[in-house]
Amino acid sequence: MVRILLAVMLALFTGTTLEAAENPDGRTILARATEAHGGDSWAKVRTLKLKGHAIFWGEVGSEPTSAPNSYVMYREFDPDRQAAHGAEGKLRIIVSDHGKHLWTVGYDGETTWNDKGTIPKSEADVYWASNFGFGIIRHALKPGFKAERLADSNVDGFPTYMVRLTDPTATESLFGIDKKTHAVRMVGFLTPRGWHVRTYSGFFRPKKMPRWLQAGKVTLFYNGVKQNEVHWKQAEINVQVDQSLFSVKEQRL
Repeated sequence: MVRILLAVMLALFTGTTLEAAENPDGRTILARATEAHGGDSWAKVRTLKLKGHAIFWGEVGSEPTSAPNSYVMYREFDPDRQAAHGAEGKLRIIVSDHGKHLWTVGYDGETTWNDKGTIPKSEADVYWASNFGFGIIRHALKPGFKAERLADSNVDGFPTYMVRLTDPTATESLFGIDKKTHAVRMVGFLTPRGWHVRTYSGFFRPKKMPRWLQAGKVTLFYNGVKQNEVHWKQAEINVQVDQSLFSVKEQRL
């Protein structure tokens, strides 16, 4: 009789455990995503350098407007980030095509600038609010953040958990997490330009960073219309970045 009771209790316990594992809450899902992308090395990354190429489309028409063969981004992250959709840390993007400089944009922690010089803060705030959004997931497990699981979905053919992440400023971001690999498949949020969605695919692990999971293809949509694709080929983390790259005084690489 004792053995029977123990067997029943074990079955009930195992069933409950499996059910919980199959129905994780929002915070658990984002914790698994953090681990899948590299754990602390991903969540607490200091700098990131990405190299690849890009394709851009205009507001109308089906053909690309440009396809630069060099798209380089340098990031220096704010370890205490609280807001999802604003400028944070430092950033520099340099775009060229077969050696010809096309455009650049930078943020030094206070000032946003491009090839023409300093961008007024009001204009810069709109620009960054329309573009920043992914990185907040690195802070999702900290106090003050709320993760809520929503109805499951599908992103590019991959079954996904959908999680609404609310930051301490009450700003919301929607993340789609691959049910099988726990890779981040999409992020969506409301911007001054409309509903912003980025999808992620073609994941790879750089040779010198075996735990780091990097999306090889990032596709950006505004209000459901594709705006650009960035194809990353190289990734380096925590490398020393020349601070002059972020300065408005340094406008060309």
